Amino acid sequence: MGIIDPLSLEDYKAAGGYEGLARALTMTPDEIIDEVERSGLRGKGGAGFPAGRKWRSAESYDAWPKYIVCNGDEGDPGAFMDGSTMEGSPHAVIEGMIIGALAIGAETGVLYIRDEYTLAREHIQHAIDDAYAAGILGEHIMGSDHKLDLSIARGSGAFVCGESTALMNSIEGKVGEPRPKYIRSVQSGLFEKPTVLNNVETLASIPTILAHGGEEYAKLGTEKSKGTKVFAMVGKVKHTGLVEVPMGTTLRTLIYDIGGGIIKDRPFKAIQTGGPSGGCIPESLLDLPVDFDTLVEYGAMMGSGGMIVMDDCSCMVEVARYYIDFLCEESCGKCTPCREGLRQMRYILNEICEGRGKEGDVELLEEIGHMMQDASLCALGRTAPNPVLTTIKFFREEYEEHIGEHRCPAGVCAALTRFAIDPQACKGCGMCAKACPTEAISGERKQPYSIEPAACIACGSCREVCNFNAVLTEGR
Repeated sequence: MGIIDPLSLEDYKAAGGYEGLARALTMTPDEIIDEVERSGLRGKGGAGFPAGRKWRSAESYDAWPKYIVCNGDEGDPGAFMDGSTMEGSPHAVIEGMIIGALAIGAETGVLYIRDEYTLAREHIQHAIDDAYAAGILGEHIMGSDHKLDLSIARGSGAFVCGESTALMNSIEGKVGEPRPKYIRSVQSGLFEKPTVLNNVETLASIPTILAHGGEEYAKLGTEKSKGTKVFAMVGKVKHTGLVEVPMGTTLRTLIYDIGGGIIKDRPFKAIQTGGPSGGCIPESLLDLPVDFDTLVEYGAMMGSGGMIVMDDCSCMVEVARYYIDFLCEESCGKCTPCREGLRQMRYILNEICEGRGKEGDVELLEEIGHMMQDASLCALGRTAPNPVLTTIKFFREEYEEHIGEHRCPAGVCAALTRFAIDPQACKGCGMCAKACPTEAISGERKQPYSIEPAACIACGSCREVCNFNAVLTEGR
């Protein structure tokens, strides 16, 4: 990405594109799958299921037709890895789908792309059209006897449709709700036929594996998490954007060596990984390697690769409330544990953030969270409590301060916060007064400013613009 013109088939070929497909056409399905298994490739959408094992399972069923589906319904807040891949290298995704279709015996493929990704859909459709015109798609793939037809299905914005069975329901024109998984999609998926579903990044890795060999790919990463992973770094980090690193790279390397550290060099507080159903990792665990298995041990997950960096001005109770509010709106409501559990969590977190928390609320949040993990129908419900459970585990004192002392130490929850200016640190620049929407700050240039408590709405604008850390937070 960034080297080739994404709308040029010739550019993609000049960079080695479709060499993997050319090799795959000389191989049997078993040989293709063997190569993928040797690579150790696991699903990069977050589940981490071995791609080769999934393909082999689908290939073993004789039912026809078979389908290959690309999950481009990236809905995590702060995540844009898959969208950028489809925009920047659409042919890599298409080549991966064709190779996958050859491996399992599919002749039809669908790319399910979220509705907001207009440019990604345009680039994918342009690449599909060019591939048909060049004989790479259609009745005779690159002059062979194999065929594959690809089309795009637009997601309608439902976060739950990132879940495999809900996605397939959506493609079929049904309500986007998950199905019970006593029968796997490789046996009965799209239109009740054998279906392989991989996410964008997984499929875009396939051409490299076929072109250079699975063993070459497996040289990168860790023993159980091979290859590379693309992460979206956002939040209070100096260098935001996409970064591709070998699996097993530590959080510290990502945030400080690549991300440049925290904006204004403020203290690091936490990093939220794995999307809204991920967990919050504290500073004490910054040296953890990022892979499929390690973060799960601490209640978080790598997920699809979204990372939100937070400094000391982030309230962990409010962070948990934000994600639970998001998930509460995005839950399909099909199963009671997820539907009602999220609503009750949201109610309790709102009470805590607004100064009405009471003893026992934290323990009740933990009880609800564990119940949801045990009883929810799909992965959305089972992972939804992660933001709450990890913030309680690593930042329990913040919950206790909100409830017992009626104070938000980060100065985020307006009902529990009052701002003041440290006269020793204030340089009298006046930036805080200019940013204040209620004119609650007064003073003279080059003299310490002050805040009128009665007029302050605790919005935090003054603290955001202060370059001298002179704005302090106090309890109400």
